[in-house]
Amino acid sequence: METTWAHQLRAAGLRVTRPRLSVLSVLAEHPHAAADTIVTSARALHPSLSPQAVYGVLRALVAGGVARRIEPAGAPALFELRVGDNHHHLVCRSCGAVADVDCAVGAAPCLSPSDAAGFVVDEAEVVFWGLCSNCQDHQQEIRGGATA
Repeated sequence: METTWAHQLRAAGLRVTRPRLSVLSVLAEHPHAAADTIVTSARALHPSLSPQAVYGVLRALVAGGVARRIEPAGAPALFELRVGDNHHHLVCRSCGAVADVDCAVGAAPCLSPSDAAGFVVDEAEVVFWGLCSNCQDHQQEIRGGATA
């Protein structure tokens, strides 16, 4: 029986290889992972896998539409498997945690530029910045400890 990953790779016109399957397994367990995290985790599954091979796999997966690369300002590129739905991201300013958020209103793209400058817009990428609940709790603990 063909695996879901093998089916997705073939549907994207990509060959099914052990390195690609290893990287896909890592991305499934670690959404929004940086390349160095993916390299380390993929090498645990496939020890002879080189960092260069992992970077090549990531490029192929993104080009094939199987994975998505996001680049929050001031952070390394992150990779995820949720593709094709024009979702956005929440990023914690303190710890760097990332969470998916669906488009708030309307069909893709959910935002329209005031002047498209001749472009045909087919996607909007939005990053919302703030503090995650853990970092908010930590700040409350610090404030509470400073006043006690």
